[in-house]
Amino acid sequence: MRSPRILVVDDEPYITDLLAAALRHEGFEVEVADSGAGALAKATVGSGHDIVLLDVMLPDMEGTEVCRRLRADGVGIPVLFLTARDATEDKVQGFSLGADDYVTKPFSLDELVARIHAVLRRTGTPALSDNGRLSYADLVMDEETHEAWRQGLLIDLTATEFNLLHYLLSNARRVLSKSDIVDHVWPYDFDGDPSIVETYISYLRKKVDCFDPPLLHTVRGVGYSLRLPAGEPE
Repeated sequence: MRSPRILVVDDEPYITDLLAAALRHEGFEVEVADSGAGALAKATVGSGHDIVLLDVMLPDMEGTEVCRRLRADGVGIPVLFLTARDATEDKVQGFSLGADDYVTKPFSLDELVARIHAVLRRTGTPALSDNGRLSYADLVMDEETHEAWRQGLLIDLTATEFNLLHYLLSNARRVLSKSDIVDHVWPYDFDGDPSIVETYISYLRKKVDCFDPPLLHTVRGVGYSLRLPAGEPE
């Protein structure tokens, strides 16, 4: 299972350095941007980020404007604002623009990490349960037994189908290209037609998406993603 990816956006280098070091120690992958424009360039559809920590006061534009543009561009990555503003109207504005949480400066790292985990749980980032199983929505996989379930019912998968579903689940909500999938699911010396991915996605749909809601989605011109349909509560 991959580590959750965080984009930290703040124009103060000592803050980004501190947060990056602390979050990497907690097991996150961290990328940094020091401006609103930098955040918009990095936090795109399919970028693979699981959450954005976004300072409200940036040199080129306010964090609220960054959040508004992300949502207008169809980028659904969860946003957690970092702000010195604690007035109710500021928080209401942020939430109305699509923010998922607020942390007021100064904050403790323990509180911030707890808030990040809470947002990731709410937004459906795949997680390992206490018994070591990987899950998203009602889909559960066990790497040790090579079994998968939806709605508690066992799904009969071939070895390749299991590996493909595991890769999609490990990168839930991220859009994966055919070449990404071939590189990670098929043997390194595979030289067949990449359209094999389409064939195996169709096999999985018959077995996994015979349940509602469907989880396997095609993003035209980009690739495939395992995620809940738009509008479905995470």
